[in-house]
Amino acid sequence: MIPVRKPLQLQAAIGTHRGDREYQQDRVEVFAHPRVRGAVLAVVADGMGGRSGGRMAADQVMITASQLFERYIPSKDDPAELLGTILQEAHAMIRLTAMSAEQEPHSTVACALLHADGACWWAHVGDSRIHLFRGGVLLQRTRDHSYVQDLVDSGGLSEAMARSHPMSNVLTASLGTPEDPPRSVATLQLEAGDTLLLCSDGVWHYFPDAELGATLDALEPREACETLIAKARQRAGGRGDNLSLAVLKLSAPPAAPAPPPAPRIEFPDFDTPLPVPGRKTGGR
Repeated sequence: MIPVRKPLQLQAAIGTHRGDREYQQDRVEVFAHPRVRGAVLAVVADGMGGRSGGRMAADQVMITASQLFERYIPSKDDPAELLGTILQEAHAMIRLTAMSAEQEPHSTVACALLHADGACWWAHVGDSRIHLFRGGVLLQRTRDHSYVQDLVDSGGLSEAMARSHPMSNVLTASLGTPEDPPRSVATLQLEAGDTLLLCSDGVWHYFPDAELGATLDALEPREACETLIAKARQRAGGRGDNLSLAVLKLSAPPAAPAPPPAPRIEFPDFDTPLPVPGRKTGGR
């Protein structure tokens, strides 16, 4: 018999900043399901391709995600299939836009689907990342589709060295390229105290994972977004990229109030004689 998990409480916040770029090409949203309470879809898209091309690509990711999620039936449909379809259809629409507008729009994407009981699925393309922290400790994160990530995976580069590598922005996959995007979908079970962080490279580039986890553990989602953006802007030194992030923190539902005590009814002892109606007691 499969145990029934109790719904968890969710706090969510998003943050975005143009950084030191002339225009904003990132998009970030947390969509609440229109009919099923507790089902949410978080999406970060980092567009590339100039002022209009990059924003157009990121916008297309959001339009596709919103439309498909609105038709999603949590009790019936396959969550992993939904995320795969979002990636594939957004990719196809960006390709069509490029053909008609004679531009080269591309976008990275990171998306996470959560159900009320903590069931979670995530997918990504490019170097927008998803992190899972538990008590401030990193449990899992996506692996970038990038040149330097391939070097890290092969043992030729450390994570710290990768952030400052001169080819750190070279991607091996993104939406809108001639090749189909990789289908990187994972399934997780979240618990109370877990935090998901979705962010573009304009955010994670300036933080080791341990610092991200400590910040998210200490602050509420809105404060965490503000703090991470402020620190990234400071560390960028006037050369920062667009920044976008979504923070989703799970907690146990509040305990139900105790029921009121049952009313107390006093009965006389059985040894005490009860007065008989109509009979006098005492003296004559």
